[in-house]
Amino acid sequence: MRRITGEAQEETLIELHGVADPQTGDGPAVFTIFRTNLHSDENGGNSVNSLSESTTLPGHTETKKLQQNTDTVFFRDGVRRVDFVLSYVDDKDGEKKQERRRAFEANLEKDGLELETEDKSDSKDQKTYFLKIHAPWKVLATYADVLKIKVPFKTSDVPHGQDVPLECLSHPFRLPEHVMRPEPDYFTYPFDKTKTDFFLINDKDTFFPPSTRNRIVYYILARCPYYKEGLKERDKTGIKRLLSNGTYTAAFPLHDRARNAECESERFNLYQHWARFLIFYKEQPLNLIRKYYGEKIGIYFAWLGFYTEMLFFAAVMGVICFTYGLLSYDNNVSSKEICDANIGGSIVMCPLCDKKCPFWKLNSTCTERSARFAFWKRRQARLEYEWDLVDFEEEQQQLQIRPEFEIQCTSKRLNKISQVLPNIKCARFCLSTATVIFWISLIVACIIGVIAYRLAVYAAFASIIKDPMRKIQLVGKFITPQLATSVTASCINFVIIMILNFFYERVAIWITDMEIPKTHLEYENRLTMKMFLFQFVNYYSSCFYVAFFKGKFVGSPGDYTYMFGPWSKLRNEECDPGGCLIELTTQLVIVMSGKQLWGNIQEALLPLIRNWWSSRKGRHHPENRYSRWEQDHALLNFTQLGLFYEYLEMVVQFGFITLFVASFPLAPLLALFNNILEIRVDAWKFTTQYKRPVASKARNIGAWQEILNAVAILSVVTNAFIMAFTSDMIPRMVFLYSYDEHKSMRGYVNNSLSVYNISHIPERNMPEERDDWFGNSTTTCRYRDYRYPPGHQKQYTHTMQFWHILAAKMAFIIIMEHVVFVVKFLVAWMIPDVPTGVKARFKRERYLIQEYLHNYEVERLKLQLSASFLTEPQSEMSLPTDKHETLSECL
Repeated sequence: MRRITGEAQEETLIELHGVADPQTGDGPAVFTIFRTNLHSDENGGNSVNSLSESTTLPGHTETKKLQQNTDTVFFRDGVRRVDFVLSYVDDKDGEKKQERRRAFEANLEKDGLELETEDKSDSKDQKTYFLKIHAPWKVLATYADVLKIKVPFKTSDVPHGQDVPLECLSHPFRLPEHVMRPEPDYFTYPFDKTKTDFFLINDKDTFFPPSTRNRIVYYILARCPYYKEGLKERDKTGIKRLLSNGTYTAAFPLHDRARNAECESERFNLYQHWARFLIFYKEQPLNLIRKYYGEKIGIYFAWLGFYTEMLFFAAVMGVICFTYGLLSYDNNVSSKEICDANIGGSIVMCPLCDKKCPFWKLNSTCTERSARFAFWKRRQARLEYEWDLVDFEEEQQQLQIRPEFEIQCTSKRLNKISQVLPNIKCARFCLSTATVIFWISLIVACIIGVIAYRLAVYAAFASIIKDPMRKIQLVGKFITPQLATSVTASCINFVIIMILNFFYERVAIWITDMEIPKTHLEYENRLTMKMFLFQFVNYYSSCFYVAFFKGKFVGSPGDYTYMFGPWSKLRNEECDPGGCLIELTTQLVIVMSGKQLWGNIQEALLPLIRNWWSSRKGRHHPENRYSRWEQDHALLNFTQLGLFYEYLEMVVQFGFITLFVASFPLAPLLALFNNILEIRVDAWKFTTQYKRPVASKARNIGAWQEILNAVAILSVVTNAFIMAFTSDMIPRMVFLYSYDEHKSMRGYVNNSLSVYNISHIPERNMPEERDDWFGNSTTTCRYRDYRYPPGHQKQYTHTMQFWHILAAKMAFIIIMEHVVFVVKFLVAWMIPDVPTGVKARFKRERYLIQEYLHNYEVERLKLQLSASFLTEPQSEMSLPTDKHETLSECL
């Protein structure tokens, strides 16, 4: 069968296969019907279902054979597609729920949906009913018009730009063309049911792809009431409320088959070419992801893939820096001086805490010391064009209005001049703000508690590890009190982070629901800001403490600073002579690695354990034994906030590898390995572990893009401060160029340590067992600062070198920030957000769309005029020939 459309005379060839179904063994006639419909599903409305045009329905016997294959996505007649499934069970409160279901299903039928119920006796658990929903053409056309869904009206003749410049080198990473581009390129236009002959409608049953069909049906389900006729109870509306009160147990669209090569489908292609870890080096089939799951999920995986690609370059630079540091360690003069027995071994350092901490040798830290987005916008612009998202404005889409808002917000503002908010809205806003402040304060309190723990247990670790009477000297050589305190405190902090996350996620959702945002976009943006603000403080506060506060407010011997005042006896922590960079690295590795490990356990191992447990109980069976709706019913639910948590995980990771990358250059490498696994784990979850999500549109990654920009800008500041204040880079440079006559860095360690007279140390600061360590021969000790020595007229006050170093640090921060920001804005100016080729193709498409619309309206007007002439009296129709020609020319 061929169909010629428009002036271009486009042809669509329908090919029927006459082989037996390998699953059921049915004959060619039955299999032809099944395969033709399934083939239509794969091509999302671009092929033709010939069932209604070139074949007839099978007889009663053949229909019965067709029904034997229950792994199908059609009604029992084999023609109508199952667009959505609702499940429910009978329980003790069954009569009330049954009444709700009757009212709800009656209203669904009034809206034009067609329903078919599978009795519980046919389900594997003998308890669950399945209500199958089909949306006929009239319903689809009506709501596609309402939602302004773009559909094809002509095959695109605009050539695509070359996405991959070196095709031959990228060939090992490419996927088959039918997977990368599952459908031809079309010119699209918002659907108008009054102009159905304008669009490429080969077959009404397959014109709208399954993702669009389930999106429309869910829109109806979310707004359909379940109160009785004549009553107006606005709160009794929508499938979401029916799910929450247990009237229905699940609501989901159906998957295709996932692992059946004999019956290839979109889901099988996704599993075969995307979800398997062994093909981690392959590109992602973004067009197929978008076609099967919708634009919102497609945008997420496009962003995740781009982010992972960019991590590769950052990881390479990090490995180079780390390798250079290891290779140049033997040439580090300062490290050699610290580890030298004649230099570092002869320098006695002042106690790091009161009473319990002894005097110590500088070389004891030797072992510890040795242990130490413009392009996305262009990619996004290309996807916006290719996926028909350029004109998509989420705020103006009726689909984006939340049913909860429509139900609860029934009144409007009366005072349009003063724009005064209702008191209830102000109260909700105040309660929301107070709740967020309370929880952030709780995080800060927990961090202060961890700091207090560090101060309290440091003395205990110092007395245990350095006690010569204890037989742990071998361990003490490798584990210093600083390291032991840092590791244990980091582990405790990570546990606290996980506990607070568990509670705050629920609190954030509760207060966002209470605010009743108008649109889904507004809801997600509000929740995003609350959650990220909390996560920012929760995950990064401990790293900020080590990087910018530890060792900065210590004081000096005889005038130490205490956390809660002298009465607390919790003296502020000091950094070792090499700075706090090693401890910051330890904190970063533990928190970042622990979060990624825990996230992978939750995402990968827990579904595997669930499937193993189900198989032991006999609930997991091969695909061909149970119906498609039963198989999908056993899968996990993908909630509305499913992508929210995926984005949140990646954005928190982005903060770790940008805010503190100066302290740990290998952080991008760890993130790269994690994301390679993350992409395939997420793909595996979507294709095999989760019910099929309802397709939804999104033009970009939403509020996350602004958050990423803010984090990137903040990372310039934090890394500048880390390099200036946390590391000893600036003091080294000042010493090398201003105080080192030989320009060799020899003597830097001695220069960076000040001298203090032990006899001037107050008794409350003196060690309890000082004589057991160095006897009475030691009269002075050293500490990390730049102060005049005892006996000087300005003893124990800051030297000029201290002020020189401080000025150099501030100058370095200002220069580094300005250079980075100038380069950033220069690159943004030189590289436009929208590629030139995309702009040209978009303008060309706009022009052609207007031209085709104009020609269509002209032809339509001609037909209307011709029809009106035929219906008029003969005398009026006998117009001169030249008038007809003039009219045609005008049209």
